[in-house]
Amino acid sequence: MNPMLDIRCERPWLVLRLAAPHRMVSWSLNRPGLVEATAIAWRQVATDELTPELDPAGWFANELATAGLEGAVGLITARDIATHVHRAAEVEGARADCVVTAGLNNGERIGHRHAAAPALAGTVNIVCRSAVPLTEAALLEAASLVAQARTVAIMEAGYRRPGGRHAVTGTGTDCIVMAAPVAAPMTGAPQAYAGMHTAIGEAIGACVHEATRLAVAQWIAARG
Repeated sequence: MNPMLDIRCERPWLVLRLAAPHRMVSWSLNRPGLVEATAIAWRQVATDELTPELDPAGWFANELATAGLEGAVGLITARDIATHVHRAAEVEGARADCVVTAGLNNGERIGHRHAAAPALAGTVNIVCRSAVPLTEAALLEAASLVAQARTVAIMEAGYRRPGGRHAVTGTGTDCIVMAAPVAAPMTGAPQAYAGMHTAIGEAIGACVHEATRLAVAQWIAARG
């Protein structure tokens, strides 16, 4: 296990706590964009919780506050959080960790939409942590690798929604959180690049691909 990454699963929450502040980029419901945080939290939801008249942002903010997670970057999923998959990869001393929950109920093919989403949406939520500090530009570059690795893993599974002509490439509610330590004397200057030619880029791609592959396969198998 990574001593910098503490993973706790206690329904309805899956919480990742980091030992130091991290810079994160995401489009999470409660803390989108570039933020600093020490925790990421998934909230598992049931069908009767997400009613049509619900204000999702207000409801989620209240849920986080009640759980003492106001500062966390939050994610919402209908997937059983106990099915989360954690994988890590290290290349030339550069380590990356990835935690994924995956469901494809509302899977879509990029560039095409189904007429309606299911009542209880499935989604792919991914948190990836670089062990090395990254500049904001490199953090965004790393997030693009997470998206690429996720899409490759989903396409390799070949899943089609009932009645769908094409294999899905993701879902309409996927979310990615890419995190890296805030630069400090003990961590060194942030790296300016995190593309596929870099060691950290290779580690990010490897752990995200493997974790997503396993999480998606697990979901497909559970459907029988």
